[in-house]
Amino acid sequence: MIVKENISLKSYNTFGIDVKARYFIEITSVDQLRQSLQLKDYPPIFVISGGSNMLLTGDLERLVLFLNIKGKRILWEDDSRVALKIMAGENWHDLVMWCIAQNFGGIENLSLIPGNTGTAPIQNIGAYGVEIKDVFESCEAMEIKSQRLLRFNGQGCRFGYRDSYFKKEGKGQFIITSVTLILRKKDHVLNTSYGAIKAQLKQKSVTKPTIKQVSEAVIAIRQQKLPDPNILGNSGSFFKNPVLKQQQFNKFSTNHPEAPFYKLEDGTVKVPAGWLIEQTGYKGKRIGDAGVHKDQALVLVNFGKASGAEIQQLAQSIQNDVHLKFGIELIPEVNIIK
Repeated sequence: MIVKENISLKSYNTFGIDVKARYFIEITSVDQLRQSLQLKDYPPIFVISGGSNMLLTGDLERLVLFLNIKGKRILWEDDSRVALKIMAGENWHDLVMWCIAQNFGGIENLSLIPGNTGTAPIQNIGAYGVEIKDVFESCEAMEIKSQRLLRFNGQGCRFGYRDSYFKKEGKGQFIITSVTLILRKKDHVLNTSYGAIKAQLKQKSVTKPTIKQVSEAVIAIRQQKLPDPNILGNSGSFFKNPVLKQQQFNKFSTNHPEAPFYKLEDGTVKVPAGWLIEQTGYKGKRIGDAGVHKDQALVLVNFGKASGAEIQQLAQSIQNDVHLKFGIELIPEVNIIK
């Protein structure tokens, strides 16, 4: 295990923010992780995995652990289902593509989501009507204080909309090392009604889609709307879509009957954050090298040399203007690291 000093993190975060880590260790096994947590005479740790859901606003005077534990294996399977254990450092989209090649269904709607598998439960990643909680069996996480490896089932993770126990009560206390999903091998339950999937399939004259065709539709939609972080620095959706209680939505809808919305099963209503941002004039806006994507107002981008602080300032301006115009608070989906 090698401790490096003053390492640039530009290639370790999808925004491409050029900040430095005072100390840096690449973690390739659970034992290495445990050993690194037992090191003395170093500043507090900070964990990076896929780097896809964070905005670094300055140099990190910390011991940065780059979680790069690889591997996946089948724990059990029967005629219709399979339990797959995936280590935290596996790229999420690569995992989705591998599962589709094996005809393992359930995560095809989550194609092309950036990041690694270990961070997926933290965020309860979701897209086009599907969330990871829908196929989640459990995860293993190391308690930072004791270095014990604990197992969390779905109930223990307390999943919410882009939320979990690891973002609330358990924040900063655990490092997820693996995730176990239960996927279907046959009789796939497809979700094609949300967003533009149905239209994309119709355009391709697909009437009875396979999980591969659903994935291809999702990828096509995302590529049309979202920039490739390898070309233009970004972290996907920067804000959560606001979820309004019925009374608040009724007031909002009266004033803005043209606004799109999605009714949820619990009686609340989701309003697209991208639409709210676009109505305040930010779509395509650029301030220096920080900006809002021209095709998707929900995505903040780094045109090359923006600092994390500049992108954060743009995000705060958006929040202020959306609240002023609509009375709705936008909450960042991206973790802002100060």
